[in-house]
Amino acid sequence: MTDAPRHRLGELMERSDPPFDEVMSCVFGIEDHETRTYLVLLEYPGSTVEELAAALDRDRSTVTRSLSTLRDRGLARRDRRLLDGGGYVYQYTAVALPAAKAMLHEALDAWTATVHETIDEFEAEPG
Repeated sequence: MTDAPRHRLGELMERSDPPFDEVMSCVFGIEDHETRTYLVLLEYPGSTVEELAAALDRDRSTVTRSLSTLRDRGLARRDRRLLDGGGYVYQYTAVALPAAKAMLHEALDAWTATVHETIDEFEAEPG
């Protein structure tokens, strides 16, 4: 997870009622298509890259990169399923929405505390 919301924070702060997906992109520092991948993954838990690529109408390499970012941020997990004929396939599942919301709250609370600290510690240069 990112240390602070920094991805398009200015744009987000200008909106009085920002949509959830924009808040998520901003706080987690992810791109819009990665947020969309998370939201689709919520609808289709246990999906493979191929299934997600079809659902998102994206190429497999883009979906693979999105999933990697989501896993890095703690928003998705990957499980390996053995195939009957041998081999395996990876299946991806999004972290449940309540857990993602809790992560958003924690990240914003930590960032807000840092901003308050910065304000409190500011001293004007004598001049």
